[in-house]
Amino acid sequence: MPRFRLAVHKFSSCDGCQLALLNLGDALLELAELVDIVHFAEAGPVNEDAPVDLALVEGSVSTAHDVERIRRIRDSARVLVAIGACATAGGLQSLRNRADGAAWLSGIYDAPQHIDFVAQVAPVSAHVKVDLELWGCPVNKQQVLAALKDVMLGVAPRRPTASLCLECKRLGRVCTLVTGSDVCMGPVTRAGCGALCQGRGRGCYACFGPAEGVNTEALGRRLHAGGLTTDDVARRFHFINANAPAFAAAGDAWRRRDGGDGT
Repeated sequence: MPRFRLAVHKFSSCDGCQLALLNLGDALLELAELVDIVHFAEAGPVNEDAPVDLALVEGSVSTAHDVERIRRIRDSARVLVAIGACATAGGLQSLRNRADGAAWLSGIYDAPQHIDFVAQVAPVSAHVKVDLELWGCPVNKQQVLAALKDVMLGVAPRRPTASLCLECKRLGRVCTLVTGSDVCMGPVTRAGCGALCQGRGRGCYACFGPAEGVNTEALGRRLHAGGLTTDDVARRFHFINANAPAFAAAGDAWRRRDGGDGT
């Protein structure tokens, strides 16, 4: 029986989600006994166009070259999994979608004509079919390992859809919104991180993206009533997952309320 073939690809990103795979430790060594890692530049092997059973893709599509690459990768992979906020929603790079990119380029670079970029930073799913998305900034190793096992076994991958609040409840964490100790995006954020920030007395930054069916309007009103300006509320949605549809719409709505004075 042929061995399972795995590739890990990087696009516009910080490499943090690839490190989740390297951080598997002993589990990674056990995995190496079962699969052929044919492309993983962060770890050594480089064979980007090789046919594989599973391609893990980190990073957003930000250049014309990226568009060509992701199409080739999709053609060569039986299953494609987007990992992390950049690959699933465009990441922090997508913040430039709401700015004048040409003006930024001309203001920063002496020869901006040599910079390759597309007009809109996009997630992988905007260009090719994605079989599974693992949200997070970064993803955690448990997510990656579970996805690998599910794909190898041919079972339907598990997809957390509930909000982070459920994780706080299960862990017995005191709600930061109730105490008013910090701003928290937990009610609209997808579970999966283990409520790391709340465990350190901080509010959620929404790095795992929007949960399904969330009420962003209600949370925005709560944050505004708690003292945030309309601009502050908009920035909470237009952050790590600014291009995720639910957060993009919410942030845009609060910017329209701003009226230019940020109150």
